Amino acid sequence: MTSFGLRLKSILKKSGIVVLCSGALFFLLNLIFPLPTALPYSTIVTDNKGEVVHAYLTPDEKWRMKTKLEEISPLLKKTLIRKEDRYFYSHPGVNPLSIARAIGNNIFRMKRTSGASTITMQVARSLEPRRRTYGAKVVEIFRALQLEWRYSKDEILQLYLNHIPYGGNIEGVKSASILYFDKSPDHLSLAEITALSIIPNRPSSLVIGKNNDLIVKERNRWLRKFAQEKLFTQKEIEDALNEPLTAVRGRVPKFIPHLAGYLKNRGSDIIPTHIDMNKQTKTEVLVQDYIRTLRTMNIRNAAVVIIDNRSHKVITYIGSADFYDTTDGGQVNGAAAVRQPGSTLKPLLYGLCIDNGLVTPKMVITDVAVNYRGYAPENYDRKFNGYVTMEYALDHSLNIPAVKGLTQLGKDRMVAALATCNFQQIKKDEQKLGLSLILGGCGASLEELTGLYSSFANDGVYTSPVYRADEKVSTGKRILSPASNFMITEVLSKVNRPDFPLNWHSTEHMPKIAWKTGTSYGRRDAWSIGYNKQYTIGVWVGNFSAQGIPELSGANIATPLLFKIFNTIDYDPDQEWFGQPTDCQIRKVCSETGLLPAEECTSVVTDYFIPLVSGTKQCANRQETMVSADEKISYCMSCVPPNGYKKKIYKAISPDMQAWMDDNRVSYVHIPVHNPDCENIFREGGPMIISPSNGSEYLLSKTNPEPVQLRCKAGNDVGKVFWYVNNKFIKSSTPQTPVFFMPTEGPVKISCTDDKGRNRDVWVTVRYINL
Repeated sequence: MTSFGLRLKSILKKSGIVVLCSGALFFLLNLIFPLPTALPYSTIVTDNKGEVVHAYLTPDEKWRMKTKLEEISPLLKKTLIRKEDRYFYSHPGVNPLSIARAIGNNIFRMKRTSGASTITMQVARSLEPRRRTYGAKVVEIFRALQLEWRYSKDEILQLYLNHIPYGGNIEGVKSASILYFDKSPDHLSLAEITALSIIPNRPSSLVIGKNNDLIVKERNRWLRKFAQEKLFTQKEIEDALNEPLTAVRGRVPKFIPHLAGYLKNRGSDIIPTHIDMNKQTKTEVLVQDYIRTLRTMNIRNAAVVIIDNRSHKVITYIGSADFYDTTDGGQVNGAAAVRQPGSTLKPLLYGLCIDNGLVTPKMVITDVAVNYRGYAPENYDRKFNGYVTMEYALDHSLNIPAVKGLTQLGKDRMVAALATCNFQQIKKDEQKLGLSLILGGCGASLEELTGLYSSFANDGVYTSPVYRADEKVSTGKRILSPASNFMITEVLSKVNRPDFPLNWHSTEHMPKIAWKTGTSYGRRDAWSIGYNKQYTIGVWVGNFSAQGIPELSGANIATPLLFKIFNTIDYDPDQEWFGQPTDCQIRKVCSETGLLPAEECTSVVTDYFIPLVSGTKQCANRQETMVSADEKISYCMSCVPPNGYKKKIYKAISPDMQAWMDDNRVSYVHIPVHNPDCENIFREGGPMIISPSNGSEYLLSKTNPEPVQLRCKAGNDVGKVFWYVNNKFIKSSTPQTPVFFMPTEGPVKISCTDDKGRNRDVWVTVRYINL
């Protein structure tokens, strides 16, 4: 081997050793001095178009918004790289030629004229700011190598764009483009990009809004350089040179503040939403104008949630009438607040009852006084309606039929369905809830209720509303069959109903929707939630102070706003409506009971039903009774005489309906008193004691005690009842006449026996106290 070859081999060997040692030293230093943690970014919230609609300062009070890789347009990348570091994609984070040139210039001119910093080195300096010294430059070089080792070139460029200083508390090209030009970085023009690219070198002397003329001068100097290098076409350069700079520092968008704050708590630098700002803005104006008209009634707030039924996206979210109104807590999020839902859960209850074969729309229910172990629900108007159909009970929002339905269905089934629909407070209170649940005796939010009603618009399948664009749509869960869901929608879409708003003028367009209203106890909350094929809209109106307002109701206060919103965002009188599903069929039923007609039924109507699910019980509304020739005595099979009697058809009326008819003076044909000579003692069907309630405790004043009322319901053929207290006879009366007595302290046994010998007992406890 020649001497040259030996020398070359020795040089290569030494170079290899140097490289290996340098690499080992780098890895060791990398372990000892890891890269500093990236600076925190401002949390930004975007709409369905990706535009920033809300943003928050970083913990260090900076506007430092994260620019996504897809927001770095080719124009932005091309311009910045040419100006700052044309060899960015070629060097390993450090440009040795630039460093050598900078050292030569500094020595020749006896002062620092150039720093030779690459984009990567500038990123290193922004992550770890230091005084500009030669030692600091060495650290920058090391950090730059670390950055190149960890990140791709595009990621480093992204970091650079996110940390460029623009003076004051503005950092990053996205923050600058939004605050100065009110647009995203990928929408910036060549002139705007060039203007922004020169500011970081002199952020204190080149301030947009203050030094625009100086910025334009410097901008145009660079544009001419670009023209000389033919970086852009002549037309692009001319347009950029002629573009004026009138920008000033603006304000960061502060739209959808309630939703922004709600989602910010879940973390993430960029929170993409599905909010449609066109519909959001229109709805906000409607809400503000509408609440302004209600202030004379001392009603000051409202909340609205709109869901796109096909995609399950939340496209509008309003937490209060005015976020900045301090008179009634405008910053409270009324859409997420847990409040009493009033009657808004009744559609789900009746749908579940239909699916369990308990009712159909035309089935008749008795709306009369009831008492469930001391719980005696009342209707909204404190009146009873007697015989009502299920659909009448729903569209009139009657309370007693709903409580009866929940009793038949079982509270646990109802709670399970609500839990499936993510009613969080109801999940927590499951063990505490009772029959009052269906009348609003529970906690629910507008978000949850709107999500529930969106399932009615999707054939009874519940899908969690989607608030963020980066969240996947969850798998739907069926809560109602298509048939029962259709029946409920048919009832809720009727216009001729008592909860139609009295103040809705006939000249205003009536949207084709299905809707339900609700008013909480004490008139603190007014609800109206409606849906069609396209949207579900939930409206809450009230005061965050929980102040009750006499005029507040779901029908007359919340529903007009619901109608206005539908008319504004979805005005289409010919839109598609819900079709009857195949598992929903039609049959004839007795109009007096809603059951399958018997031979005696003379009036029939059509009714929806679900084959193999809906009940098949035949109507027994008429009963044949054996009576004397003068129709004053009735007989049973044990006492019927051989002759001298006849058979007559009477309407079967339950004891509770008889009591209602008597109280409301509704005439009906009584079955004659049973044969007094009958020796048969009836053991079934004894009178029902409705007052006092079994197991109740009565607290009576020692100084001014009030007597306890005794009332019962008895069969149509009962003429007299006999009252006993602690097995001692008190008084006899007709079944409809109340009896009063003064009880002794302690446990009290109350017995009621009818004129057929049938008996019923209840026990109560009496305590005398000082009042």
